[in-house]
Amino acid sequence: MDKLVALCKQRGFVFPGSDIYGGMANSWDYGPLGTELKRNIMNAWWHRFVASRGDMVGIDAAVIMNPKVWEASGHVDGFTDPLVECKKCHERFRADQIDATKACARCGSKDGFTDPKNFNLLFKTFIGSTEDNKSVAYLRGELAQAMFVDLPAVLMTSRKRVPFGIAQQGKCFRNEITPGNFIFRTREFNLMEFEYFVHPSEWEKWFEYWLEQMKAWLDFCGVKREHLVFHEIEDGERAHYSKRTVDIEYQYPFGLKELYGLAYRTDFDLARHMEASSAEMRYTDPKTNEKYVPHVIEPTFGIDRTVLITLLEAYDEEQAPTSDAGETDTRVVLRLPKALAPFRVAILPLSKKDELTAIAQPLADLLRQKWTTDYDETQSIGKRYRRQDEIGTPYCVTVDFDTLTDNAVTVRDRDTMKQERVKIEELEAYLCQKLCV
Repeated sequence: MDKLVALCKQRGFVFPGSDIYGGMANSWDYGPLGTELKRNIMNAWWHRFVASRGDMVGIDAAVIMNPKVWEASGHVDGFTDPLVECKKCHERFRADQIDATKACARCGSKDGFTDPKNFNLLFKTFIGSTEDNKSVAYLRGELAQAMFVDLPAVLMTSRKRVPFGIAQQGKCFRNEITPGNFIFRTREFNLMEFEYFVHPSEWEKWFEYWLEQMKAWLDFCGVKREHLVFHEIEDGERAHYSKRTVDIEYQYPFGLKELYGLAYRTDFDLARHMEASSAEMRYTDPKTNEKYVPHVIEPTFGIDRTVLITLLEAYDEEQAPTSDAGETDTRVVLRLPKALAPFRVAILPLSKKDELTAIAQPLADLLRQKWTTDYDETQSIGKRYRRQDEIGTPYCVTVDFDTLTDNAVTVRDRDTMKQERVKIEELEAYLCQKLCV
């Protein structure tokens, strides 16, 4: 984990937030490469689960909603974690994540902890110029509620029929007691999820269907099945709205922790909002004229955790040759899925001489029209290869002095390090065969 965090900072995936002011606890900024990786993950998810399907639509709702939404959903009263405080240093911890009979993890005191108290995770803010109970609002703690309250408008405008889903991606906020482990748990985080509305009699079929689709998505992200645990949450441990929940857990370097979740929310949310707002949430089947409140299957995917596990799965170290004499060194390589790599191609002129850059720079500009393309002409070609390996670039294209006579370039594969000579006029088609999958 330490190696990955160092690599992320050094190569521009993730930086500490507000770093020039000493940072802020558990605040992280995505750098240039991390932004590309995150965007590629979000785009791939959207294409797979929304754009390529006829039974899914998307919305982009406001972060701050009417506070009555959170009252009706139960978040104002029930969105809590148990909090305890060290009696000596006053550090706060989640009661369900520590052993209260042991010493404080921060100061080592054995004076004990306070009794658990419920701590609400919603971030409270105020609308307008006054700060009183009438102006209280909340930053959203989940994406789901907007998809529930927008259901009537979506049904009217999209003319979709049940079963169908509403999807959304975006930022959420939870005032976590103990955030940590890099971007695994933060107070400001990104989610992508959808609410899939079904007939009450068909929820089990759709629950199993979406569980398999989530597994297929993880395969696409390069996650090995042996690193995953599918944890059926027992009665009494599920969220208040759920009748069945499966947590998809991942074996992180810091232990087995939650990655994604799949929940059967029944009609809990829609029924609560219908009661609180008097809005009609029932669906009328156009064939049978049956009226019912749809039940909901909810697959939830954390974007930041997807970035983290994709990097963890891709990170590799191996002994690679440095010379024909058999000398080797440690090669760090991110074996990212090609569709997710921040740069798909890198153009590397063998030297800065004008006759090579005159070919390499226009070639990079051409390829940028189709793929994210890096251009690097500093230091030795070996060091440039290593840099591209560390950021996960699938293919490096070297323009050398032979290019001036044979009009060809050398294409190097990240994973095998094999090199192949390709004519410049055939390069785009060659790369398309490798990358357009």
